[in-house]
Amino acid sequence: MDHRTSKIIAVCGKGGVGKTSLSALIVRQLMREGGTILAVDADPAVGFATALGIDPGRTINDIRNDVIQEAKQGDLFDRESTVVRLDYQVFEAMSERAGYAFLAIGRPETEGCYCKVNDYLRAVIEALSAKFDYVVIDGEAGIEQINRRVMESVTHLLLVSDASRKGVNVIQTIRHVADDGAMGYDRAGVVLNRLRTVEEADRVDLGELELLAAIAEDDVVRDYDIDERSLLGLPDDETTHSLRRALVRFGIIEEG
Repeated sequence: MDHRTSKIIAVCGKGGVGKTSLSALIVRQLMREGGTILAVDADPAVGFATALGIDPGRTINDIRNDVIQEAKQGDLFDRESTVVRLDYQVFEAMSERAGYAFLAIGRPETEGCYCKVNDYLRAVIEALSAKFDYVVIDGEAGIEQINRRVMESVTHLLLVSDASRKGVNVIQTIRHVADDGAMGYDRAGVVLNRLRTVEEADRVDLGELELLAAIAEDDVVRDYDIDERSLLGLPDDETTHSLRRALVRFGIIEEG
């Protein structure tokens, strides 16, 4: 499968708007739709793993640091052998669960650029992602382009905000940064989350951004978060129905 046939969904927004919970609920919905799913946690806090109810193990940054240490000890960067080794290690770091696979990126890059290692890792993750029908990436809070450390090709940029002007400013900035960086996504859309009522969305000026769904604060989701329970077990409610409708509008899944 060519990577452009995979639907790669990057979930972005400022901290505290519920993007990690929504990322987990997207995985939940896609599991019901069928197809293969890769969940990628690009947030150093590794909250995506908690929302999915799993214990993250080795991360991509762990692998990266090991290769850097080998380089410091005098090992040369031979592209072919390094890519083969990274391919094996990334596969080993991937956790497979019933219905989806999980991969954690880990902490941000440190210890200098090491562009070759970063490029090799990106190529390996791109190749791995091409084997899945859906890739769901829970991105870092803020305006960092997650594809800088994860993959070149994001097909769907899902921007999450609450009703605050600050939240909307952040997602508008993310969109502009993505456009300026030639991110190459196919579609961008917004989910307004954690609203007092869905009608509150009428007061939010999104500019040119497309509103996919308005979701009110959900006490059940909040309880699951507090108790660190997997959101994959969340019962159907207005939140899950609204999210499914958003995925239909976004062209991720078909109506039915």
